[in-house]
Amino acid sequence: MNIPRLALSEARYRWWALGVISIGGFMSILDTSIVNIAIPKMMAVFSVNAEDAQWILTAYMLTMGVLQPVTGYFCDSFGTRRMYLISLMVFTVGSLLCGMAWSNESMIVFRVIQAIGGGIIIPVTMTIVYRIFPIQERNMAIGIWGISAMVAPAVGPTLSGYLVEYWDWRLIFTINIPVGIIGYLAAALVLQETPVQRGNKFDLGGFVTSAVGLFCLLLALSKGVEEGWTSAYILSLLYIAVASLTLFVVIELNHEQPIIDLRLLTDWNFFFSSVVNFMGYGALFSTIFLFPLYFENVRDYSAMQSGILMLPSAVASGLVMPLAAALADRFGAKPVVITGIGFVIASMVPFMYLDMDTTYLTITIGMILRGIGFGLFLMTVTVLGMNSVPLAKISRASSLSNTVRQLAGSFGIAIMSTLMQNRGIYHLAHNAENINVTSIATKNTLVGMEKLLREAGTPPGAIQHMFTYLDNVWLQAGYSPGIVQHKAMAMISGLVQRQSVIFAFDDVFVVLLVACIFMVIPAVLLRSGKVKPKAVSK
Repeated sequence: MNIPRLALSEARYRWWALGVISIGGFMSILDTSIVNIAIPKMMAVFSVNAEDAQWILTAYMLTMGVLQPVTGYFCDSFGTRRMYLISLMVFTVGSLLCGMAWSNESMIVFRVIQAIGGGIIIPVTMTIVYRIFPIQERNMAIGIWGISAMVAPAVGPTLSGYLVEYWDWRLIFTINIPVGIIGYLAAALVLQETPVQRGNKFDLGGFVTSAVGLFCLLLALSKGVEEGWTSAYILSLLYIAVASLTLFVVIELNHEQPIIDLRLLTDWNFFFSSVVNFMGYGALFSTIFLFPLYFENVRDYSAMQSGILMLPSAVASGLVMPLAAALADRFGAKPVVITGIGFVIASMVPFMYLDMDTTYLTITIGMILRGIGFGLFLMTVTVLGMNSVPLAKISRASSLSNTVRQLAGSFGIAIMSTLMQNRGIYHLAHNAENINVTSIATKNTLVGMEKLLREAGTPPGAIQHMFTYLDNVWLQAGYSPGIVQHKAMAMISGLVQRQSVIFAFDDVFVVLLVACIFMVIPAVLLRSGKVKPKAVSK
């Protein structure tokens, strides 16, 4: 589409461009989390089970993971403006098709189309920011751009819960259409094309091995808990992933124009910033996965209530990011990164003691601390690492950085869900080993039942008569004698199961706390001095 571009001064152009590309970035990341809440509704509409419906999420994640490494080549060969417009158009068309899906299979196909656009958008927008902003403005620019990366995953469940509960689940897709059209027209009016590198050779071997390796690895991570980590299916996927990615590394290190330049990891700051990013995004996506499970499965909150409880974290991140940029410019990035990690560590403390009586205030305080922490350090450490990358390799570094983020999220969720399952089984076995019809817990429950009846005004003799009468009724219905005791034990069993899940959540947050403490080590190893852009090199 030939749309005349606005005549803007260089200084104004940078901020206008940042504004328009943030639209696409927000939409792309939002759709990684907005669909989760609607899965039960889709199961009912399409008449499929949970395993089949989960492919609606898995297909999107796998497609994004496979495409992100190749976006650097696309940006260098065809230009960032062209790639952004194409990816936004594909994403918008995919959203339209998803809103029209008539079956689970069609939804999966349309989600793949949507992810083709969405998977390219984020690396392209990051590349645009680094190409158009001088180093002294990058902290602020990435801080503003990063709002979409940080806020969108937390806003997704809230928006999805509202649309599913009060409107129509298809709106979670069709709402992208007007926003996508506006974003496309705005980008076409504003964005300028970046220099194109002619004669780039496409690294076919690197693309195939990375695609196969990442596909199998991400699929294994997403299905590991469900299928079992020692199952033939998962072990086969992991074997193929390791073999493919090993071959990928060999190809990339010996290719003249690799699809992902692994030599970038030899740069001190880029390497350690990637390590911090991997650990940080692993913690971020783990908590995004864990909190709705606790709110909805343990506390019996609705999806809408769960989303509202996660909003303080999103708001805190959005407010803190520009402040983090200003602090990094004034005091250096390294102190801001370490301070942010400190806030994340502090946020884990109240969640180590979750139970049925944990108050809204405690949860809110923890969420705010979490939002401040992630808002302070994730984008700041990204800028610190990217600033030491040669300008000619910015697009390749962006692809690598986003691939790391994608893998981090999958690893974090896989590890924490496995830990949740194992610790839940352990606590259930430990708590239930002494529970039987003659146990103190059963007797205490019967005493509690008697107390409730007495407080309701039931005479003591009538209470015993009532228990005897219920026993006789259930005996005539075919139940064994002493059914009241068995009912009390069933009640205890439900409480034990719930308490075991709560203990498992507490254990997981202890592990997350320890992981965040270890994250301080690579953060301390970062070099805090401002790094000037290196000369353009191949």
